[in-house]
Amino acid sequence: MDLGLKGKRAVVMGASKGLGRSVADALAREGAALVISGRQQASLDAACAELRALGAASATGIPADVAEIADMDRLADGAMAAMGGIDILVLNHGGPPPGTALDMDEALLAPWFQRIVQSPVHMVKRALPGMRAQRWGRVVSIASTGLQQPIPNLVLSNTLRAALMGYLKTLSNEVAGEGITVNCVSPGAIRTDRSIETANSLGQKTGKSVDEVIAERSKTIPALRYGEASEFGPMVAFLCGAPASYLTGEVIRVDGGMVRAF
Repeated sequence: MDLGLKGKRAVVMGASKGLGRSVADALAREGAALVISGRQQASLDAACAELRALGAASATGIPADVAEIADMDRLADGAMAAMGGIDILVLNHGGPPPGTALDMDEALLAPWFQRIVQSPVHMVKRALPGMRAQRWGRVVSIASTGLQQPIPNLVLSNTLRAALMGYLKTLSNEVAGEGITVNCVSPGAIRTDRSIETANSLGQKTGKSVDEVIAERSKTIPALRYGEASEFGPMVAFLCGAPASYLTGEVIRVDGGMVRAF
């Protein structure tokens, strides 16, 4: 299927590895021009070389930390300088520390609100004027199944990602008539550094190894396994493409059936 993404200009945040990288890979294979962000220039440069080899029209890495609004402006300005504009914005960031609702440290709310809510909103607002002017754009947030079924021991993620979803759902209704779609894609248990960290945290609480935690959780997933990052990116690429033009304001799960409700 031709997604109509050849030459489209995409910013993918947090794309030097993990789920963000899987999205960048999928967009590169469709011939999109890419700007990716991460924390280390060397890792970004290596990723960009591989993205160009996959078929990206261009690939540029810009270090940016979602904890800093100034970095978000530098990322937006750099993307516009490198590509001439932003057609596609993929929001992605690291997750907050694990923890329960009973034990949540309130001091963590403000700094993680910055990372999970304020910085993504700021990036959307930087990208929207160009999308609205051309009456075409895509905003996709890499979210979490915790939006629909709170994940034990991840109270900060469950709380703050729901706030971002509320903004994006409101926005989707406001810009749908301008050819701009806004969607969330929620990964379930997918084998990334983040999922290993979460398994390790739970293992420390229960006295189990990471492998034991993953094996036990896999039994609760209808697919009976963790997903791979390469199974996630193509869904985001589809939502960015022309065939998904009438799909907006949705939360789509890639979770092996883990969330029980439709």
